[in-house]
Amino acid sequence: MKFDLKGKTAIVTGGGSGIGLAISKTLAEQGASVHIFELSLEPAQAAVEAIINDGGDAYAYGCNVAKQSEVRKVVASIAESNRIDILINNAGIAHIGDVENTAEGDMDKIYSVNIKGVYNCINAVVPNMKEKGGVILNMASIASHTGINDRFAYSMSKGAALAMTYSVAKDYLEFGIRCNSISPARVHTPFVDGFIKTNYPGKEEEMFQKLSKTQPIGRMAKPVEVANLALYLCSDEASFITGTDFPIDGGFIRLNGN
Repeated sequence: MKFDLKGKTAIVTGGGSGIGLAISKTLAEQGASVHIFELSLEPAQAAVEAIINDGGDAYAYGCNVAKQSEVRKVVASIAESNRIDILINNAGIAHIGDVENTAEGDMDKIYSVNIKGVYNCINAVVPNMKEKGGVILNMASIASHTGINDRFAYSMSKGAALAMTYSVAKDYLEFGIRCNSISPARVHTPFVDGFIKTNYPGKEEEMFQKLSKTQPIGRMAKPVEVANLALYLCSDEASFITGTDFPIDGGFIRLNGN
């Protein structure tokens, strides 16, 4: 079976909702044992229950990826009985604002999760992966590649995720560790629905259509479409791919304005 992950152990940060949940379910469907990190344990537990009900294998952890001590403790507990084969750095937070209305506290919060959180997880799993190789997949963004209005801090953080991808891929070639990233455009998740409802009450459908059409293909991505790309990049079928970013953007980066 192509994309077979039987016998592999995967960590998915932010794996209890949205894109992360779709990735967790997809990896489990292909046989991986999926370990889900969430800031709050409840969404991780709900995701695990859904995976187990579908015949998969999954485990839930309450873990703040911004805190290195927490990440190291949880990763060490997994590594006691499992070789870690896959790390997907999906956990992240958003921020709206240009440089003038981005407060220092906003910058610190974005940095702690979107940059330091990625570093913390890679730093914790690489020693385990060095023995027999592994796959690291970082969630970047179209904001890593092109200017987006009012996304100063978020774009900064996703640019860093992309740069870390290249650096890790280069440094660990000899250990058989592959590191790639995915750069989604807008993806239709509960977060998007909540954002529209909060900021555009009474105009939800109008704003949904407007945001959908910012992708040249005319719609937002589905979480499972991002998950399917993640599955490929984590599988042995992608064994010749490292140090590469994969936009999944409905043509946003290359086709807008053309």
